[in-house]
Amino acid sequence: QVQLVESGGGLVQTGGSLRLSCAASGRNFDSYSVAWFRQGPGKGREFVARIRWNDLGTTYAEFAQGRFTIAKNNAENTASLQMSSLKPEDTAVYYCAAYSTGSYDRAEDWHYWGQGTHVTVTS
Repeated sequence: QVQLVESGGGLVQTGGSLRLSCAASGRNFDSYSVAWFRQGPGKGREFVARIRWNDLGTTYAEFAQGRFTIAKNNAENTASLQMSSLKPEDTAVYYCAAYSTGSYDRAEDWHYWGQGTHVTVTS
């Protein structure tokens, strides 16, 4: 079992930056891939980025490519999502997820979830 707690969300202006953190407790976090998803108002949960547990390879949604950076620190049991050049359409609740047994971009294939952190980007 892994427990995940996100932090770092907040209010930011268009073009600004935020760094989201995901703190993990429990076992085997170093053996799990980690992803970030987001859920905007009235929308479903959307894949943002993923980092593989074995080689730390990363994959990004098209909207995140070049603006967001996912990282994982196994020694500290943390993951992060650095977001820059933020846009109003990035407004959402951002969730950290760990341990996928299927497709990395399907929320239903991830087993452990945090409670989410709110990001609001104002124009």
